Amino acid sequence: MKIRKILKEEMEEALGLVWRVFLEYRTSDCTEEGIKEFKKTIDDESWVEIRDFYGAYDENNKILGVISTKDTNHISLFFVDGKFQNQGIGKSLYNKVKLLNKSGFFTVNSSPYAHEIYKHLGFKDTDIIHCVNGIKFYPMKASF
Repeated sequence: MKIRKILKEEMEEALGLVWRVFLEYRTSDCTEEGIKEFKKTIDDESWVEIRDFYGAYDENNKILGVISTKDTNHISLFFVDGKFQNQGIGKSLYNKVKLLNKSGFFTVNSSPYAHEIYKHLGFKDTDIIHCVNGIKFYPMKASF
């Protein structure tokens, strides 16, 4: 497996993976409004352009997972294909962006589905669960 920056011409495939995994695992965390809001967000080119995207790729250059950050210290997307979860791909993606982060901390708005995963990575809740535009999330932070 290789972790590397996602190229502009690969972004459609990467966001396709994000959308598929979101639909498979996250829709119970959202209202219908939230599902539409999430799709609108990942389809917004200006939203995508101000983030750094990294992907996990297999030996055939097939994308297995995606992580994106804003300003190097906020995780805005973090998705691994369901067929490849629990194989260390997410941790490898996280470790890649952690190496690039010079601030010593990350923030994230974690879905209820990923809440325990983020805790396993060292994140702690900074507030109670919120629901904005139909999307439920826990504000979290990790220092390192």
